[in-house]
Amino acid sequence: MTDLNLKQEEPPAGNDPALALRVQAEARLLEKEALLIVSSEQLSPEAMRKALYTLQVHQIELEMQNEELRHTQLLLDAARSRYFDLYDLAPVGYCTVSGEGRIVEANIAAAALMGETRADLAGERFSRFIDKSHQDIYYLYRKQFFAPGEPHACELRLNRRHGGHAWVHLVTVAAGDNAEDGEQHMVLHDITERMRLDDLLKSKNTELQNARLLADKANLAKSDFLSSMSHELRTPLSAILGFTQLLESGSPEPTANQRRNLDQILKAGWYLLELVNEILDLALIESGKLSMSLEPLSLAEVMQECRAMVEPMAQQRGIRLTFPRFNLPFYVRADRTRLKQVLVNLLSNAIKYNTPEGSVVVSCAAGAEGHIFVCVRDTGLGLAPEKLEQLFQPFNRLGQEGGAEEGTGIGLVVSKRLMELMGGRIGVESDVGQGSEFRIELMLTDVPRAIAPAAQAPAAVEVTARSAAQLTMLYVEDNPANRLLVEEIMTRRPHIRLLSAVDGQGGMDMARIHRPDVILMDINLPGINGYQARRLLATDPLTRHIPVLALSANAMRHDIEKGLEAGFFRYLTKPIKVAEFLEALDVAFEVAYADRLAFEEKNL
Repeated sequence: MTDLNLKQEEPPAGNDPALALRVQAEARLLEKEALLIVSSEQLSPEAMRKALYTLQVHQIELEMQNEELRHTQLLLDAARSRYFDLYDLAPVGYCTVSGEGRIVEANIAAAALMGETRADLAGERFSRFIDKSHQDIYYLYRKQFFAPGEPHACELRLNRRHGGHAWVHLVTVAAGDNAEDGEQHMVLHDITERMRLDDLLKSKNTELQNARLLADKANLAKSDFLSSMSHELRTPLSAILGFTQLLESGSPEPTANQRRNLDQILKAGWYLLELVNEILDLALIESGKLSMSLEPLSLAEVMQECRAMVEPMAQQRGIRLTFPRFNLPFYVRADRTRLKQVLVNLLSNAIKYNTPEGSVVVSCAAGAEGHIFVCVRDTGLGLAPEKLEQLFQPFNRLGQEGGAEEGTGIGLVVSKRLMELMGGRIGVESDVGQGSEFRIELMLTDVPRAIAPAAQAPAAVEVTARSAAQLTMLYVEDNPANRLLVEEIMTRRPHIRLLSAVDGQGGMDMARIHRPDVILMDINLPGINGYQARRLLATDPLTRHIPVLALSANAMRHDIEKGLEAGFFRYLTKPIKVAEFLEALDVAFEVAYADRLAFEEKNL
């Protein structure tokens, strides 16, 4: 056996890791060669060739593996370079913070958020950049992060070193599965613009809320003004129309010339009253104060009532009216008063703006999805397309201002708004020279299970000469013109004694002393108003049985509803329509006289 004196070199001194690794590799190679020489003396030539072949194959495999490792290392270096580019240039802030809360490294975006360079950030405490008002938020956030469970996010305000601030949405994750030192990776999303917009939105919301409060106050003031304006306009109108009606129907009868003059006064007065009503309706709708009572209504009944209201006008002008026959009981969901207002407005327009001896045809047709159409077609002159576009504009009479027909230019506007409030629509088609057709669309509803019978008027009680001499009415009114008007009207009921008082307290005193059969009371009285006086009369055993009728210039719908809810027997509005006024008084006296007879029979 050959004695090989192989000596392993000692690693040279120094701290170069590459050189030390090279020396170790050469030492291992010498050991392998020594073993190879020793073993080769014991192998045959054939075995030696096989061993040499195997070694060469292993050598090639190692070279291939080395090449693959070098290629992988290049890819890893490229990926690491891309990672650091993405990390450094990312639009989101990234930074690593030690367990002690100091910044280990940060990207450019994080440095920009904190107003520092990356180099200056290293070693700084992250909490130093947090606004004082948010230090507690960050403290609680870190406690939640180190507690078991998923980490939470928070929003913080950061102060920059050289002034200014930034808002960030902070999300923190552990720096590894075995981050015993508490090192964390932080992701900082810049939300400064969002917070600015939030502050702006809050400011706008506050301004909007203040504007809404001002609008509510303005609407309230508007409603009060409308009620006041209605009262102030109706009070003089009541005197004008009331006394004119008395002159028209007085004795001796007016001459033909006087009757023409009185007709003109009445026509102008009622037209002014219509204008006031429509303006008030439009103002109420626009202010959102108009109340609706939607209920199932028989369309046939409503149409019949509307027909009765417009037939006199049609007969006077020679216009033929045709209404549909209802084979089925169609019920619609609407407000009875407002639906009649819309239909009467369409029918009145169709009659007024028709041709001589023309016709108005009303028809109904079922629509899709539970709707029904009511169409009003006339044989008038029709409207051009450019005028149709202006049809629903307030106070626009489409060139009819100088015509013979009076109008306000508000009726169709009010009708359109009313239909929308009732969940319906209104439309129109017109051909010049052929006429126009207005359509309203209503929602059908089920037939009511039980239809309450119509309220019956109290049975008429014959007012005999014996009882008539005992009838007394007390009128409580502070306006001298209104008192004089009622006094003149009551001359047509000579068997009724009329008492009067000028304020609420005086009216109650007279009611207790004289105990009248009927009380007629104004609402706006000095001192105690009509509502207060009505309540006090109802609590007094001497006066609680007396029917009290309201007579007021507060004639808006909610005023009437409020009066009836307060317990008034009737709520009459000014200006007075003499025939309706006397009819209401007759009913009140009949009820009062029937109660008196029942009381006398009971105590005989």
